[in-house]
Amino acid sequence: MQEKTQGKLYLCATPIGNLEDITLRVLRTLEESDLIAAEDTRNSIKLLNHFGIKTPMTSYHEYNKIEKAHELVGKMKSGQNVALITDAGTPGISDPGEELVRICYESGIEVTSLPGACACITALTLSGLSTRRFAFEAFLPREKKERAAILSALETETRTIILYEAPHHLLKTLEELHAALGNRRLTLCRELTKRFETAFTTTIADAISYYEQQEPKGEFVLVIQGKSMKDLQEEKQRQWLEIPLTEHMEHYESQGIPRKEAMKLVAKDRGISKREVYAMLL
Repeated sequence: MQEKTQGKLYLCATPIGNLEDITLRVLRTLEESDLIAAEDTRNSIKLLNHFGIKTPMTSYHEYNKIEKAHELVGKMKSGQNVALITDAGTPGISDPGEELVRICYESGIEVTSLPGACACITALTLSGLSTRRFAFEAFLPREKKERAAILSALETETRTIILYEAPHHLLKTLEELHAALGNRRLTLCRELTKRFETAFTTTIADAISYYEQQEPKGEFVLVIQGKSMKDLQEEKQRQWLEIPLTEHMEHYESQGIPRKEAMKLVAKDRGISKREVYAMLL
């Protein structure tokens, strides 16, 4: 008797609002799979019923992501194909799907991702900000120390920054961003692909003023301008100028850098000529 081949994990992107954003390939895969693992079966059954898909479902969420992942891997090893869906968007982006993918690879299970809707990319392309380089942070952690560490790191981030936020936390998050990053350009995207979709360009300070008067409603994606390289360079230059020139030289010479080369580096850091560095040292 021929041994049954292993099944496969399919990461299926589902709509983030508008049901027409699902792909034909995802619909076919959901219908043909042996099992659908869903983050919230109560939410996903509405999607499946809308498209007349009868495939059995099981829950896979944050609180069972390890134990259930091993159970799903067992099913795939026995030959079943499993489709993973999240509440909305692409599985593995800011959800427990990443753990299932990791465990599948460790267990020798093939994984494929079916592209489709993704809130962070939709918001980025709507933002009017630079799309060439971006840093996706999803929801900022609620734990104070971890949150403060990430906000501190974002202070010098030169890439466009993308965050998710719930309406009841929006104002506090905007205030923290203003304190950490200053008054950056910001595009606030709300209810993407849905009937009341909005995307408006503003600044962090103006957004704070607005939402102090208006109650935030709907799920938000914040797209924030990164720090310019010019501003970053000027800030570093100011920091170097705060220390004595001799200490600045010692910083490089202590690393075994020859004096002449150290003078060049100091001149560059401070935005002055090598001749000026030489004269100051004398």
